[in-house]
Amino acid sequence: MTDARELLRAATRQLGEAGVDSPRVDAELLLAHCLDVERSKLPLLGEVDEPARLRFADALARRQAREPLQHIVGTAPFRHLRLAVGPGVFVPRPETELLVDAVLPGLRAGSVLVDLCAGSGALGLAVADEVPGVRVFAVERSTSALTWLRRNRDQAIRPGRMATPIEVVAGDVADAGLLSELSGLVDVVLSNPPYVPAGAPVGVEVGLDPAEAVFAGSDGLMLMPAVIATSGRLLRPGGWLAIEHDDSHARSLPDLLIADGRWIDVADHLDLAGRPRYVTAVRA
Repeated sequence: MTDARELLRAATRQLGEAGVDSPRVDAELLLAHCLDVERSKLPLLGEVDEPARLRFADALARRQAREPLQHIVGTAPFRHLRLAVGPGVFVPRPETELLVDAVLPGLRAGSVLVDLCAGSGALGLAVADEVPGVRVFAVERSTSALTWLRRNRDQAIRPGRMATPIEVVAGDVADAGLLSELSGLVDVVLSNPPYVPAGAPVGVEVGLDPAEAVFAGSDGLMLMPAVIATSGRLLRPGGWLAIEHDDSHARSLPDLLIADGRWIDVADHLDLAGRPRYVTAVRA
């Protein structure tokens, strides 16, 4: 058997040499996953038995090859949730959590929220988790992403967790008839659509996300007119919109909202790294 501290030291070195940005953190998360313990318990461990060591070696080799950490462990943290993720769905990032903070003050039991381009369901499920009684409609067009979205919805709604029904809608944000029964009745629309300009350099792990969930035309704005149009139709007067965007869109996306003519209080916001990350607006 081998000591856990020795395994972590060696794994941290190997992941660093492979170019992983957070080698120590990733090594700890992988070992905790292979041992089926909380990461906080690792300092209390001594020897690691051979079956666990072999599982760790396999996971480490996959991470050295730059397979996303979340694919290896099978989940991604998002606010108070752990979402199932894997090939075929975009892995939610921490900066997207800011969109939830932006709209929470305007939500209460009975509010209606639509999550456009829902992917794994991160935004809609997080709101349903934190505001009991909100009605959530999660819209996604990708067949593979819908599989993960439904899985996360089904795992989230269970006794002692979420009691709020969350409706998964297989649909395209560009469809003029999408959720027509909700036109003018929605309180909040959240969206993390594809927004990276085609050809822009991205990290190795981002390159393993579905391309259709990452890239959106030469300027990254290809889907934004559809998101704005659908949101404008769905939201009631005074309803809130929040859209995540590329850091090159700090002026262009607010300009699109202003030009649309249906929005007031248009404002762009920075992420925790100080980069332009999302825009909010109120339906006039």
